[in-house]
Amino acid sequence: MTTIAADQPASAWRTLVRGLQLSPEFRVGLPVTLLLALVATAGRVVVPVAVQQTIDHGLRGPHGVDIGAIRAITAAAAATLLATMVAAYLMNVRLYRSTETGLAALRVRAFRHVHDLSVLHQAAERRGSLVSRVTSDVDEISQFMQWGGMMLLVSAGQVVLATVLMAYYSWQLTLLVYACFAPLMLVLRAFQRRLDRIYAIVRERVGEMLGAVAESVVGAPVIRAYGVQARTAERIDTAIERHRAAATSGQTLAAVMFSTGEVIAGLANAGVVAVGVLLGINGQLSAGRLVAFLFLVTLFVGPVQVATEVLNEAQTAVAGWRRVLAILDTPTDVPDPAVGGVARALPPGPLGVRFDHVEFSYPGGPPVLHDVDLEIAAQTRVAVVGETGSGKTTFAKLLTRLMDPSSGRVLLSGVPVDEVAFDSLRRRVVTVPQDGFLFDATVADNVRYGRPGLADDDVVLAFAELGLAEWLDGLPAGLATRVGERGESLSVGERQLVAVARAYVADPDLLVLDEATSAVDPATEVRLQRALEGLTRGRTAIAIAHRLSTAEAADEVLVMDGGRVVQRGPHAELVAAPGRYAELHASWSAQSTAR
Repeated sequence: MTTIAADQPASAWRTLVRGLQLSPEFRVGLPVTLLLALVATAGRVVVPVAVQQTIDHGLRGPHGVDIGAIRAITAAAAATLLATMVAAYLMNVRLYRSTETGLAALRVRAFRHVHDLSVLHQAAERRGSLVSRVTSDVDEISQFMQWGGMMLLVSAGQVVLATVLMAYYSWQLTLLVYACFAPLMLVLRAFQRRLDRIYAIVRERVGEMLGAVAESVVGAPVIRAYGVQARTAERIDTAIERHRAAATSGQTLAAVMFSTGEVIAGLANAGVVAVGVLLGINGQLSAGRLVAFLFLVTLFVGPVQVATEVLNEAQTAVAGWRRVLAILDTPTDVPDPAVGGVARALPPGPLGVRFDHVEFSYPGGPPVLHDVDLEIAAQTRVAVVGETGSGKTTFAKLLTRLMDPSSGRVLLSGVPVDEVAFDSLRRRVVTVPQDGFLFDATVADNVRYGRPGLADDDVVLAFAELGLAEWLDGLPAGLATRVGERGESLSVGERQLVAVARAYVADPDLLVLDEATSAVDPATEVRLQRALEGLTRGRTAIAIAHRLSTAEAADEVLVMDGGRVVQRGPHAELVAAPGRYAELHASWSAQSTAR
């Protein structure tokens, strides 16, 4: 499985166009916003024109100073500037609203697609990188869309208007200005390509840095336990330094571009003054037009200098957009049949299981499951046992459709799982994972993930029916006890008790227990086994068994070895017959005696 990578060969323009196509919210009301931008841009040439008219016709008119003309010109300029200010305000308000709406939709779309990716894709991509694509990468897009994107449009319009007026006042000086800026225009493309490459690296470094920091925070207990704080700090320092070096490289190149623009602007202004004075002496240019031309040069130079700065923001945004688009372009190899297709419904009641010649291989690896062909009757409690790496967990993931088999089919009561809508499948098939993951909320809130809207009294009743009322009463705040991030305010066993209660209120027809008792103390195991007895009663239950007690309590045991089901039958029969199960049972018994 390859990691999700940005489409580097795509040009910046194609990336922006495609990003806008996938985010139609950005385009809502865009024609009106562009019209307001045009008005705001046109208003910027009012001052140079007013200055030229005032000098040539108000101060140096044929009859001397004309106060009436000066007043009329000033009033018209003030009214135009007021309209320009209103248009600019409305443009910005509309722009912020549309971009925030579009970016919120883009975040949601990317976040949901991350969740639609299979566990293989998620495992292949570092968590920090995935998070950065939905957060900081979208933030970079936001900054560009709300400032840089519209600034480019306004600046382009300003350059066009300034050029037209400059050419009207003096074509000679206009050619001089363009001759000064021509070299910058020629090298701008090369600068853009280099910035493109640099900022793609910057966004990758951000993902690496977030991943290193997040992993060190989550793994803090292990880091302290093994005394590897120095090594962890070095790793984080390296990630931060790599990001700093990449970002500095990009900013340095951007600074070179901006400084070059400043130098050229100074040369252009000096040249206009020198040549303009000569043209004025020869009677080819009035004083008003020369002064107005200098104002227009400023209007021309400003967008060119802004363009170099916006180009810096644009490359960052394009790099971020590529990474977001790479997420959205990653196909879901475990697609929901309800999306764009017709999904089948599972029959009511406890579900039977059928593995029809199932094989599975992780990408680029050897087969993990080999021709698994078996059937499990509804309302049967089955324990799946075997050594680490025998294929037990893969068996469970295929059953719950966290992954799809390489060949063969998995069926629930005769219905292939890849034809069942996720909403129905997740409601009818529930997993209690080994780690008992909890959200940073109260005990009650975590249980209610199994059935949203469940009243507190019903949550208490669920704990009582599972024989856990005494444990619940012993918590500091009962149902209102906060479990902390990832449930770390509770012990491993207590987290599993909450996870069992969550599965119980979900009332599934097929329950999958992935080594739910493998990491708990003996006292908690007794309590947990009693709760699991209540949880599995009347349901089809398949337990990935790590402990002897789980296998002994099952109706049937499946013994896996090397990706194959090598034995099957009740515990009493298997333990009495020579074979893999008897060997595993003897090993378990020896370990229990040793403890």
